[in-house]
This record gives sequence, C-alpha cells and structure tokens, in this order.
Amino acid sequence: MSIKILLADDHKIVRDGLRALLEREQDLDVLAEAADGQEAVEMARELQPDIVIMDVGMPQLNGIDATKELVEAMPGMKVLALSMHSNKWFTARMFAAGAVGYVQKDCAFEELVHAIRTVMGGQTYISPGLNRQ
Repeated sequence: MSIKILLADDHKIVRDGLRALLEREQDLDVLAEAADGQEAVEMARELQPDIVIMDVGMPQLNGIDATKELVEAMPGMKVLALSMHSNKWFTARMFAAGAVGYVQKDCAFEELVHAIRTVMGGQTYISPGLNRQ
C-alpha cells in the first residue's frame, strides 16, 4: 500500500524536485502540491493524504499555523516539517503545532525518505543535526 503525500512549499522548483525524487520510490505517491499554507489545508481536507510534507515559512498561512489547523481538523494526519530553519524556536513551534517530524532542507534525499517511513510507522523523527540542539 502506498503512502499518500501532499507537498507544501512556496518554491515550485523544490516541489518539482521533491515530487520527481519521491515518485521513484515504489511505496510513495505524491497526490498534489500546495504553494502556501492555506492551499495545503484546503488540499489536505479534500485529498486526505497520509502525510503532509510542510515547509515552515510560506505565504498566506505559515507552516506552523497550517500544521495546527490540519492536526486539529484531521487528528490522524501526519505532518513532517521540511525547512531550512534549524533554530530551536521553529522546531519547537512545529512540534507544538502537531508535527511528528522535522527534517532540514539540506539533508540527503535518503534522510527524507527515512523520515517519512519513520513517522508513518508511528515514531517521531528529528534530523540528527537538530537532535544535538
């Protein structure tokens, strides 16, 4: 059974690249892409993905507020933050909003896939560099 994914990032090239890489994995299926937090919330409600890969800094509705809305509206939905921000402030806010994982954008693709599978397996995932903080 495939893991259904919604990508939420305000940079199209990032979404395009992630989609191309993720779709090479047999058990991962990218349902759609959202360009901002509000669009991510609307698409997630409609498409019911298993996991939303959420950028933290986006227009309309940031990733923190979008995560909070998603988790409150759909408690079983998993949110994995993918961000350039490695500051404790951002990671703490994403987890407080309901994210179950946090991956830095400078990670290797294999780490992102591992993080997706980890959180879908019911565990929390934090990039190794953030863990030291």
